[in-house]
Order: sequence, then C-alpha cells, then structure tokens
Amino acid sequence: MSTLARLARAEWGPLYAHVRAGLAEKRLRAIPMAIGAVCLTAALHYVQNQPWGYQFVQNIGAVRAEDPLWPALLRTPLSLFVPALDLPVWGALAQLLIVFGIAEICLGWWRTLVIAYVATLAGTLYARVGIALGPHGFLGLPASDAQVVDTGPSAAVVGLAVFLGWQYRAYVTAGVVIAAMVVEVLIKENLAGKEHLAAIAAVLVVCGVSALRHRRSGRERTGSGSGLPPIQS
Repeated sequence: MSTLARLARAEWGPLYAHVRAGLAEKRLRAIPMAIGAVCLTAALHYVQNQPWGYQFVQNIGAVRAEDPLWPALLRTPLSLFVPALDLPVWGALAQLLIVFGIAEICLGWWRTLVIAYVATLAGTLYARVGIALGPHGFLGLPASDAQVVDTGPSAAVVGLAVFLGWQYRAYVTAGVVIAAMVVEVLIKENLAGKEHLAAIAAVLVVCGVSALRHRRSGRERTGSGSGLPPIQS
C-alpha cells in the first residue's frame, strides 16, 4: 500500500466504513432527511423564481441583518434551505445531499439538524454584531451588508464538515476546511466568508462541550467501582 493510500485510510477510513455500512444496509432509506432537504430546496428554488412566488419565499425564508430580530430568528431555520439567487442551485443541492447525507448516517438526523442550525444561527447573529462593530472594527462589517439576503446551506455544510472531521478524527480534513474559509475571507472579504468563520467557531464550541461531556462521563464510569474500563463512544 502506498504512503498516500495509508494516509487516506488513516484520515477517512472510519468515516468511510460507517457511511458504506449505512448505505449497504438501508441504501437511500439511510438518508431520508437529506433527501427531504434536497427536495425542499429544489421546491423553494422553483417557487422563488416564479413571479408569484418570489415575495412569498422572501417572507418565510429570507434573512437580513436589518430585519427585526425575532422575525429573523423565525425565518432562520427555513433560510438554510432557500438557495441563494446569485449561485447555481445544483451546488446547494449537491452540498445538501452529500454532506447532510454523510452526517445523517454518522450522527443521526436530529443531531445533523441541530448542528446545521447552530452553524446557520451563528452566522446570522454574527452579521448583526459585525455591522454594529462597523467596517473598521475587528471582524466588523459595512452597514451595506445589513441589506444582504442571507440564505443557503453553506454555513451549515461548513459546520457539519468540521464536526464530522472532529468526531471521526479526520483532523487534517477539518483543518483544510477551516483554512479554506480563512483564505476565502482574506481573498474576498465579504459577509458570507465571515459568516462561515462564525459558523466554524460555534461548531468548535460544540466540539469542546461534547469532548468535556465524554471525558466527565468516562471519569464517572471509571469511578463507579465496577473495575471495568470506560466504554468508548
């Protein structure tokens, strides 16, 4: 086996084995949530490109930093599935099917949705903080970004990729994703890039909390008097 193959197996072997087993056992029934997300995104894309449907989709799923906070929070979950008008829809559909599908098999549908929402919400709330800081503040944003429509699955996809990399010890992959987002901001400093960094920061906090919980649980099992080693999750 070549060095490259050994490195690939070490990096992606556990993740690949888990996904392959899940698909082999259930095929597409292993990813019903991911398929539903793809169908919902495709439907919203169709509707918002109709003269009669654009405003409807904006009203239920478009988020702007200038919007009142509570209506924006209510729209945030659905905004994840509203593809950006200035980007090809096939990109959003592919991201949802691949990344959400892998995450659903590995984490379960509800954990996938929770992490995706945390990442999306972090980006949405960051936009408000960044605009309040102003263009000259650290991580600040220009006032014009308050009018930018903030939709699409990209923040959720980035967050899930980082979490999966941490969960399955694919640290190089997670590091590459983070580095790519940093480079994106350095090359093209825009709202989307900085929201991706906010999403990553939120997911890293989730990773840290999860690690602490597992460590505490392991110590409790070790000290329970059973004499058995802690169960590895």
